[in-house]
Amino acid sequence: MSQPVLTAEEVLRWNESTGAAWHKFFTEHPELIAASCDIAKASTVAQLLQHIVAVELRYAERLAGIPETEYEQVAYDSVETIYATHERAVALFRQALGAGFDWDEVIEFKTRSRGFLKASKKTILFHALLHSVRHYAQLATLVRQHGHAIEGPGDYLLMGIVRD
Repeated sequence: MSQPVLTAEEVLRWNESTGAAWHKFFTEHPELIAASCDIAKASTVAQLLQHIVAVELRYAERLAGIPETEYEQVAYDSVETIYATHERAVALFRQALGAGFDWDEVIEFKTRSRGFLKASKKTILFHALLHSVRHYAQLATLVRQHGHAIEGPGDYLLMGIVRD
């Protein structure tokens, strides 16, 4: 009997579609990026979005073996700037998935909140992708509190709906 497997490509597609839905939402409601926020030490939605895409980018850069962008250098002054960073990270994740890595290889890296850590490349990849989805779920609650609803694939189930 085989076991169901969720691949890295599938999780990346979920991350991409979730990011695309939020990009569309904030393009239609750019005023909400200035809304107050208390998620992940952010004081505005824009700062939360910076956190989401900065984590994606920095972990993607770690996997690519290139110098990490300083967190403070990740711009969040507009919806387009924020999601340009997301697209850059996704491109690096795609590159990593095609690189033939030993995904069990452990690398050391420095985090902003916990100092130096060691984790497998697989752990790093899934952390970055699921971290984004987790914060987007928190953001959905905040957006609803501001009187809006997000249309899109927040739930993984919506990625696999079969239509007749």
